[in-house]
Amino acid sequence: MPTLLNQWNPFTIIDNKMITPAIRTSLINEYFFSLKLKEIEKMNSDGKEIINLGIGNPDMPAPEVATKCISHFSNMAGNNGYQSYNGIPELRKAFADWYLDYYRVRLDPQGEILPLMGSKEGIMHITMAFVNPGDKVLVPNPGYPAYRSVSLLTGAEVIEYDIKEENNWEPDFEALESSNLSGIKLMWVNYPNMPTGRRASSELFKKLMKFGKLHQILICNDNPYSFILNDNPISIFETEGAKEVAIELNSLSKSHNMAGFRVGMVAGNSSFISYILKIKSNMDSGMYRPIQMAATAALGAGQDWYRSLNREYFKRRELVYRLFEIMGCRYDKDQTGLFVWAAIPDSFKDCYAFCDFYLYKAGVFISPGEIFGSNGKRYARISLCANQKVFEEAIQRVTKVEIKIPVW
Repeated sequence: MPTLLNQWNPFTIIDNKMITPAIRTSLINEYFFSLKLKEIEKMNSDGKEIINLGIGNPDMPAPEVATKCISHFSNMAGNNGYQSYNGIPELRKAFADWYLDYYRVRLDPQGEILPLMGSKEGIMHITMAFVNPGDKVLVPNPGYPAYRSVSLLTGAEVIEYDIKEENNWEPDFEALESSNLSGIKLMWVNYPNMPTGRRASSELFKKLMKFGKLHQILICNDNPYSFILNDNPISIFETEGAKEVAIELNSLSKSHNMAGFRVGMVAGNSSFISYILKIKSNMDSGMYRPIQMAATAALGAGQDWYRSLNREYFKRRELVYRLFEIMGCRYDKDQTGLFVWAAIPDSFKDCYAFCDFYLYKAGVFISPGEIFGSNGKRYARISLCANQKVFEEAIQRVTKVEIKIPVW
């Protein structure tokens, strides 16, 4: 007689129906870089030796004082346990001092700062804290893909707003005002901008505050690039009255080469922060204390840190300019941030054809602009996260490529 265990089949389909995923998984696709890196991995395994200039993954070390903190505090009793949901007091104060010293903004470390496990986490927390299913969210085109995907995952309706070269990669407020703004709850902005490199400005932030207050739209500025190739960091909170209608994300990933540490923060008035904390406290159990202490130390690294970092990025950017010139691209030298954004030649059908041409012909991978939105169709982006020898090798490879293409 068979036992109950023998009768049970873990692969049985009950009522002839398969277990299906949530509908939200059909609203988004696998991240472009995830797919492309698989292809590059296969090309490398076939001996191609691809130069990857597509991803903004800092390659230089974090501040030495930060890495020493990890070792020091990891060996101290009591530091391996759960930590508070709103971060240790030392880190919140360090963020507040950082904002005062570099952005000229005073934040209360007790209620206006919330440390995060990277600012990407904050995009989800903010959206969940303020947006109901069916609410509308303004997302830049082109822009960071996570703004769109997180909005869709939380049941929001994505409303794109154009940022274009002819408008200096800034929102067209006249066009926005003439559109249907009913039901819009939140607007994502990102200055200094990724992918276009457009600088932040007080004038732009004033326009955004006026727009947000007039239409009761929460303005969310994602601000991780303000220290890269930029000697005048700007926060949206320098604008009078910004705390009434704005919040700001920031991160140590780019400014301190600490991407893998996963340390970011969100700032805003204490009511806004309390809403975000409600979501965060139900999704994690605090950040490892030695990492928080390392971030605290890194935030005090001083001006010499940013100067040394930017000296290297400046040299790399000059090489990227040369690379784009060889490719026949047009670019603006007034860019800032961790990337260079350039218009591709007319001889290519679109940015995918352009980038694939140099991937397959020269073994150099760069990012097609359209992955950030349809307004990026005629653009490409190169990351500064490779050393000078790598860029010099990329220049040599691209120089050898003979272009004989009428139209791709």
